[in-house]
Amino acid sequence: MKCLPVLLAAVSIAGLIAHGGYAFAAETADLVISGGTIYSGADEAPFVGDVAVTGDRIVYVGPRAGAPAAKTTIDAQGMIVAPGLIDVHTHPESYIRSGDAAKRLNAPWLMQGVSTVFIGVDGRGTPNVAADQAELEAQKVGTNIVSYVGFGAVREAVLGKDARAPSPAELDRMKALVAKAMCEGAIGLSAGLFYAPQSFAKTEEVVAVAKEAARRGGIYDTHQRDESSYSIGLMNSVREVLQIGLEAEMPVHFAHLKALGVDLQGQVPEVIRLIEAARASGQKVTADQYPWLASSTSLDAALVPRWAVDGGYEAMIRRFDDAAAMAKIRGEMIENLRRRGGADSILLVSVDRPWTGKRLSEMADTWRIEPIDAAVRILRANPRDMIASFNMIDSDVDLVMKQPWVVTSSDGNDGHPRQYATFPQKYAVYVRERGVIDLRTFIRQSTGLSADIFKLDRRGYLRPDYFADVVVFDPARYAPKADYVRPSELSAGVQTLLVNGTPAIQEGKLTPAASGRALKRTPAPGTCP
Repeated sequence: MKCLPVLLAAVSIAGLIAHGGYAFAAETADLVISGGTIYSGADEAPFVGDVAVTGDRIVYVGPRAGAPAAKTTIDAQGMIVAPGLIDVHTHPESYIRSGDAAKRLNAPWLMQGVSTVFIGVDGRGTPNVAADQAELEAQKVGTNIVSYVGFGAVREAVLGKDARAPSPAELDRMKALVAKAMCEGAIGLSAGLFYAPQSFAKTEEVVAVAKEAARRGGIYDTHQRDESSYSIGLMNSVREVLQIGLEAEMPVHFAHLKALGVDLQGQVPEVIRLIEAARASGQKVTADQYPWLASSTSLDAALVPRWAVDGGYEAMIRRFDDAAAMAKIRGEMIENLRRRGGADSILLVSVDRPWTGKRLSEMADTWRIEPIDAAVRILRANPRDMIASFNMIDSDVDLVMKQPWVVTSSDGNDGHPRQYATFPQKYAVYVRERGVIDLRTFIRQSTGLSADIFKLDRRGYLRPDYFADVVVFDPARYAPKADYVRPSELSAGVQTLLVNGTPAIQEGKLTPAASGRALKRTPAPGTCP
């Protein structure tokens, strides 16, 4: 790290403004972003001023009159200046793990103004955190990376894809893998109990494994067991998450909080009541959300009963070929399709397929077969095909978004526009068009509040001595270009994006810089070798 030529106390910008307390050495900063409307990431009023950067740090935030001279100046008049946005739930593997250096820039996120993404979500994070982060940094990526260790990855490493409980020795192996990952810098334990084979785990198994993350200061992040009415039901699923947090003695975070499907639409107020009661009792509970009415998952996860995937996808196909098993599977698939709103609510989004961009109902009509038979035909060809599932309503999405403990995430995956356009979508639709939240709340939910929940070191705020992740966007042009038909269109309106002080976007265009870093969580003292 460079020695900073400008030294400032890390106090709130509001406090500095109120007291006029700026003191600088005479040195010149590397870069000044001048004259923009500054949203610091905190819940405080914006102001017009300058942000100065030297090396990878912010060295000044305040009125233009107090700013240091700079080698380079960016005119931000009429623009919004904010911390780089933080996406706390992402699936960027096809970008950050690409053999193509240009793809590893992670352009879908950069062009939204995102400087930090969380990976290993839904229980899929490797327990080999140190090696994985070292590889990502060596290959160079465009965004900062925060890693989870995944309950699913750990379970599969020990039990494979089998529907059974671990033996005491196997449970100890699972716990050891989580402890190792936490000591290597994982931020916490992620789980996806909706997905097989994680769905085969009982609550007590999850608690036992989660305690290893809790001991080392981690958070429990979950795609909960049921966001709908598939198994235990949404309300019981929320209660299970809260129980895991209480018994493991750790904060819990609901990934992409929602009420999914026709049976649950309109029940978000009850979800909020359960979470608010837990918070009022002293439990640490938070959530994230994406601003879309369609979720995304694999076709098998949406329609195939979990018991039919015991042993993996080859076992699933063998059950499709067994007449008695298939009769039972088909009946349950019909019910699962109903709860998601029917065949017209399922958009097939995997790339380079004959059915890409078509509704399941359209393919059934094309093939002149029933929708379930069309789904089985697709699953036989590609067991992990992805879908967009239109299953939410505005009132539920709006209510979640208004909660002071909810932050922004994309859950961005290939084939869904949320990968390319979540943050501009939230701004354009929910701030400008519909007024569900205001601009300050949008930025707060996408920066400082996220950093607070996950205890990111000197990220998420425009403050002296914080890392220089800074976005400048045009409030009149910041907008999504991707939609469900064209999900891979880069967003517009970001003029400048700094990632660790290096321009990732200049004058609205990507640069070849890949200055992202692996952001490691320091485990609780005395808990690691």
